[in-house]
Amino acid sequence: MKAIRPVAIVAALMLAGCASSGSSSSSAAGDSSWWNPLSWSWSSLSPTHWFGDSLSVSEEGVGAINGATPMTQSALEAALGGDYRLRSGMRGDGGAVSRFWQALDGEQVKLVIYGDSRVTRVEVMDKDITSADGSKIGDAFSQHYDKAFGHCQKAPGIDSSDIECKAPGSQHIAYVYHGNWHGPEGLIPSDDTLKSWTLSKIVWQK
Repeated sequence: MKAIRPVAIVAALMLAGCASSGSSSSSAAGDSSWWNPLSWSWSSLSPTHWFGDSLSVSEEGVGAINGATPMTQSALEAALGGDYRLRSGMRGDGGAVSRFWQALDGEQVKLVIYGDSRVTRVEVMDKDITSADGSKIGDAFSQHYDKAFGHCQKAPGIDSSDIECKAPGSQHIAYVYHGNWHGPEGLIPSDDTLKSWTLSKIVWQK
């Protein structure tokens, strides 16, 4: 019990000081109020509240973006927490037209969000966003794979010179790797070549 007494005394002094401070300031305004330690948000002292939460890519989606998110500017801005500037666009894709939103930080494109009425695919190029297993942009191919066979294929669309590999144990996450290679078009580079390739995009697909 002796060890507890100094702590109790300090706590009592702190409460008394805060209460008297609240009383004097409120009396100047002509009101009577008391500081209640139970009503104060102690969680605001947590370091997690000092900085914005970083997005991450999981089986469910990218941060708050998932397959139920409408492809509207307001919905995407809310899901991204206002951390990016959005710009809409369209491009031809195998005879069809793909609608997308780009999320920019300054003039750099950090995410590309595809879909029609709802989000179907998100491509992440932001180095500050990691996947569920901790992977991030710039990681080497060899950190996840010994070989491409059974895991990777040529990336679709504008990334056709790269390879896209299913994330280990995942149904919705893929990794796009980019590197130098001068072999025949349409073929996947050798495993020795791929070892030096790096992760250029983290992809979530509905």
